[in-house]
Amino acid sequence: MSSAFSHKLLHVVVTAFACTLVLAPAASAQSSSTSGGATFVPPPPPPEKAAIVDGKAIAPATAPERVKRVIAAGNRLIGKPYRYGGGHRPFSRQLDTGYDCSGTASYALFGGRFVRLPMPSGSFTRWGERGPGRWITVYAHSGHMYIVVAGLRLDTGMRDDPSRTGPGWSKKLRPVDAFAARHPSGY
Repeated sequence: MSSAFSHKLLHVVVTAFACTLVLAPAASAQSSSTSGGATFVPPPPPPEKAAIVDGKAIAPATAPERVKRVIAAGNRLIGKPYRYGGGHRPFSRQLDTGYDCSGTASYALFGGRFVRLPMPSGSFTRWGERGPGRWITVYAHSGHMYIVVAGLRLDTGMRDDPSRTGPGWSKKLRPVDAFAARHPSGY
């Protein structure tokens, strides 16, 4: 191999390597933007975890009062069936006949006075502050959402008992990359 050819080959290899270093971050940024930019961020463990007894969540004694109220409101929905659009009329003392995912989350968060009106799941992608919270984390995208409160997931999908529909508490988290993690300030 001639010296001039070796020098050109080395130049091509070094240039290709440099381009790879420069373009790789841009390619990964592009792939995250086409997926909505959301990645699953598990919530940090709460200071103390809630428990589930007979399908209802029991708030930890050390939980802030507003967190206890979110859990109590979520518990009122246990046993209600899933109903698309359910839970989206203005809040009142009388419960709706069924609840969808965002109706469930809205009602529970209303219990803690974190929302005033029901919201669709897509609106929760911009609600509160970015990232997981210490006590409460909302996971949302345009088609589904759920909340994690004191370490328990309140969700209408991926139920522990698949024969049931509607809101339910679970100890199992739901690692889905398409969800944006949000939380109420300070919680």
